[in-house]
Amino acid sequence: MTRSRLPRATTAVAALACLALVAAACGGGSSGSDSAPEDPPTAAGDVDEPTAIDGVATSDAPVVAEAPVSEGQIIEDVVRASDTDDSAGDEISPVPGGTLRFALEADVDGLNPTTSSLSAPGRTMALTVFDTLTAVGADGNIVPYLAESVESVDGDLTRWRVVVREGITFHDGTPLTAQAVQANFDAQLASPIVGLAQRPFYPAEGPSTVVDERTIEFSMLEPNAVFPAWLATQLGMVASPDWLAAAAEDPTLNQQPVGTGPFVFDSRSQDSVTRVVRNPNWWGGDVHLDAVEFRPIQDTSTRADVLFNGDVDGLHTIDPATVGDLRDDDSVQNIVDETGQEQFVQLNAAAPPFDDVRARKALALATPLQNYRDLIGLGIARGADQMFIPESGFYNADVVQQGDDPAAAAALAAQYCADVPDGCFDGRINVEFQFPAAGVVGARQADILDAGWSAAFNVDFDELAQDQHIVQTVLGLYQATLWRGFGSLEPATSRNALMCRTIGEGISLNGTRYCSQARDALILDAQAQLDRAARVANWQAIVQEMNDAYTHIFLVHTIWDNAFSESIRGVCDRTSPDGIPLRCVVNGVSWFDSIWLND
Repeated sequence: MTRSRLPRATTAVAALACLALVAAACGGGSSGSDSAPEDPPTAAGDVDEPTAIDGVATSDAPVVAEAPVSEGQIIEDVVRASDTDDSAGDEISPVPGGTLRFALEADVDGLNPTTSSLSAPGRTMALTVFDTLTAVGADGNIVPYLAESVESVDGDLTRWRVVVREGITFHDGTPLTAQAVQANFDAQLASPIVGLAQRPFYPAEGPSTVVDERTIEFSMLEPNAVFPAWLATQLGMVASPDWLAAAAEDPTLNQQPVGTGPFVFDSRSQDSVTRVVRNPNWWGGDVHLDAVEFRPIQDTSTRADVLFNGDVDGLHTIDPATVGDLRDDDSVQNIVDETGQEQFVQLNAAAPPFDDVRARKALALATPLQNYRDLIGLGIARGADQMFIPESGFYNADVVQQGDDPAAAAALAAQYCADVPDGCFDGRINVEFQFPAAGVVGARQADILDAGWSAAFNVDFDELAQDQHIVQTVLGLYQATLWRGFGSLEPATSRNALMCRTIGEGISLNGTRYCSQARDALILDAQAQLDRAARVANWQAIVQEMNDAYTHIFLVHTIWDNAFSESIRGVCDRTSPDGIPLRCVVNGVSWFDSIWLND
């Protein structure tokens, strides 16, 4: 494949690659996002009979989150610790000890939640060491986690009060306090990438205020009814303030994270093995495993083979063929999730040729949607027309992704080439397509797309390691790229990928760099709505506008499978400190604090 003609990012800049939750995207195809949390507007501590209207408490009482449908997550024969022993009929008790080996789709540049590129593999590793202020409940509600409560102040949705739990310490002995939360927030604001996700939404003066040892208040530029949802993402991970200060002086420490989580960092060899060990003093209760070892394996087939051969105990994948194989094997436990993210071709609307809507529309029309969905989706990953699955209340049934029309694409390309001959050759538009390394699967994706695009485009293909792929996209050093993003039940958490204010001069979390003030107004209005149903019309209009702009060519709804061997127990037994069941996986991320081995 032809290498890129675009300038390469330096190693130093590569360290600034985007985080999937913050950018609501990150990664791409089969090896590459944010995951984003579920719907509810707030997380509340234990209160007596709060009065709520449309899911929002009156006066100063904590808000009670509405419970959206848990759309698309299928738990297939996953064994919980509470299941009974078939031979004895007795309840199985967790057995301490053992090392769980987990295969990841890629590695990341570091494990600092305020600066590092945390796509799904990064979040999976980081969440063994870090806890978040809130968490996603099994029913989709956002519930308190490190935070004891998260409340709007006097009903003002531009002001939010977070109270952290008492008696929690970081792995280095530093206490968890409001000052520690503020140190993390300040580090996020100072970060080139994370800061772009935060600064545009907070006032320059006084974005946060420490009220007392356990209480911090955040002030926002606009009403944000779903603020607690962000605290279940990377933005809600809390690192030791002492470690953050040391890592700012010595960036090598970004590879050695220090949090409050169930596991303590032990060792890391990038692109090889990252190891964490049990935190015997975890505030959240007993941790059963001695250790977890993470092994990045980019090739999807190889990743599945090591599980089938017993060389690892679990993996995550979005490759439909692999998902099919895993589901067909009776010895494998599967958690299949269709709520998390869509796969699409993302176009850079700020640079030729896709600064011209004719070129964007031509690429959409030339895309061989049916072949891609048949040959890559395999009837397992469903075709996508937009950022919502059909079961979502936000789904717009009137929006259909255009494609499979090479003749119309060639006609538009001819119009473009008549006006911009230097951007064309032989009557076709010159373009480069970047995609993340995924072994045979990645090459096959590129070949299928090229079979359609060649009717109107001369395509150079550039296959990159996932972290490089993310950097190139964030810096705008691309024309078209295979990407993965969106996928939240509460789409407001995807605002960074869509708004004008997250387009920077160099770095951009809005990967398309397409600015629409009308779309921004719809997003902010939706974000301010207390009732989820009231947000539907806005997001359906946003989906239509995205379709009309031709900045995203939707391919398939990502199907995540977090798969485990039959000896693994307790995968879905994780609960909040208040005993609320939590979601097993979110966008390819598993948690390991409740897991144990039954060898």
